[in-house]
Amino acid sequence: MSESAVQQGVATVAALLNAQYQHSQNQSAVVITVVPGGILFTADLVRKLTFEIEMDYISCPHTPGDRQNQSEIVYHQNIAITNRDVILIDDAIESGGTMKRLVEHLQTFSPKSLAIATLFVKPGRVEIPVKQYYAYEMQNDDLLVGYGLPWQHKWRNLPFVAQLVKAGV
Repeated sequence: MSESAVQQGVATVAALLNAQYQHSQNQSAVVITVVPGGILFTADLVRKLTFEIEMDYISCPHTPGDRQNQSEIVYHQNIAITNRDVILIDDAIESGGTMKRLVEHLQTFSPKSLAIATLFVKPGRVEIPVKQYYAYEMQNDDLLVGYGLPWQHKWRNLPFVAQLVKAGV
């Protein structure tokens, strides 16, 4: 996916969110970035949002494609989210296991609404019972790198998304 396709995807998700959250005149939405993967997408996305936001972060280290991730969720709740509109932002939903855990964790704080915004989603992901805003639905489960997506903690900083091809495979 080229750098221009990535930026078009950012614009698509921003337009969807702007249409949904424009009504929040008295209260801003809370954007919670999944770090480190969602940092690049969040930075580009929030600059295109036309409604007020507050920003926080959450972390849950995982291996891409791991549906059984049990690593610790780190969330300090720097901004109270009880009875607030919350948008959880990450680069992608791959297997969906980690995202489902994050959603369940945030729901314990009783937000008014909870939605997910990602650049793309992969097929065969687990069911996550909240509204999802995304630009691209991938046709396969290829391992991708770039624009926040790593391989062995590298290549997150690429401005495009590429399929990882392992030597000897």
